[in-house]
Amino acid sequence: MQFKSHARSLAIALSLALVAGCSSTGGTQDGSMEGTRNGAAGTGVAGTGQVSGTGVGADGDRAGQQADGRIPEVRTIYFDFDRDNIRSEFESVLVAHARYLRSNGNARVVLQGHTDERGTREYNMALGERRANSVKRFLEVQGVSPSQLEIVSYGEERPAVRGNNDEAYAQNRRVVFAY
Repeated sequence: MQFKSHARSLAIALSLALVAGCSSTGGTQDGSMEGTRNGAAGTGVAGTGQVSGTGVGADGDRAGQQADGRIPEVRTIYFDFDRDNIRSEFESVLVAHARYLRSNGNARVVLQGHTDERGTREYNMALGERRANSVKRFLEVQGVSPSQLEIVSYGEERPAVRGNNDEAYAQNRRVVFAY
């Protein structure tokens, strides 16, 4: 019994180490970013690609959970400007999706990465892909099989909201779960 607990802890620690080793240090993408945020000029610096997770069964598992085993209702998570790291407020949503996918081994999801319209087309395609990959890595750390996950980047091509203001940009920087 105690061996099983240690084996689980070791598996989680190895998964986190693997994700940390695979994460990007960022800053390698070329491209210019236009526009401003809070008065500061965009720098074009890529995100860190960091994934943080709490592990299976940790606190926060209850948020976003569907008691009847249905697909979680929240299917969109949002990102900060020019970043691909998962905001802590969405970790519970991702944990709920991971729980659903683990319990439904035949379920598949396409993680659709999106960006706002600032930046070059190529840069936005790469940023959308990095965002979708961040979500994928988080789900894999939570025990979801990689065969259940597919990523697609739409970059700026399919905005959720039209507009050239911070509110519209914020709604377009997202990853959508398409079951």
